[in-house]
Amino acid sequence: MNSPDDTPKKPSPAELRRQRQAQALRANLARRKAQDRARAEDEDAERASGLQGGETDAKTGG
Repeated sequence: MNSPDDTPKKPSPAELRRQRQAQALRANLARRKAQDRARAEDEDAERASGLQGGETDAKTGG
């Protein structure tokens, strides 16, 4: 027979809050990493095409 210790306990409100905070932190970190990767890819593409800010103004005389 199952003893009372075998049944899983419901998490306390504090535990639920910690779990939600941890999940939110992981999601935020993943989002920031994705933004950093996208920003780095954009910068690499600009460098590859030779369109850096100061160079374009000097070439066009603007």
